[in-house]
Amino acid sequence: MKTNTPINTGISETDRTDIAAGLSRLLADSYTLYLQTHNFHWNVTGPMFQTLHVMFELHYTELALAVDIIAERIRALGMHAPGTYAEFVSLSSIQEVPGVPKATEMVRLLVNGHEAVVRTARSIFPVVEKASDEASADLLTQRIQLHEKTAWMLRSLLED
Repeated sequence: MKTNTPINTGISETDRTDIAAGLSRLLADSYTLYLQTHNFHWNVTGPMFQTLHVMFELHYTELALAVDIIAERIRALGMHAPGTYAEFVSLSSIQEVPGVPKATEMVRLLVNGHEAVVRTARSIFPVVEKASDEASADLLTQRIQLHEKTAWMLRSLLED
């Protein structure tokens, strides 16, 4: 859904709509990963409790800031940002995890979640580049860098 006030920033309405749709998927993935990470922070147990509890808190805190940045970019493009669980479930590529997995499975699921966010961010680049939307490209680049690094760090916990 778009706003009613005309926007003339050099990006066509069609491109702004397409970019916002992609960013809405990124927002949904990021929020879903935030919620999953926060859940795992609360519920992790086992020998790696302290390490994972602290690490998960750092991750969900960063994600909480990221969802705001993504939503504000959608608004700057003149569109409404999704903000309900129902919208996030329909837009996200990350599935909800039932129950409370073991710590190692939590780490594995979070690796998959961060990689999913990277794939979603990459999928938006064609329309962003076509529209010469440098602000969205910068946001995507930053998100990709952070999520790739986080996935790498989490993967390292799974190695023997």
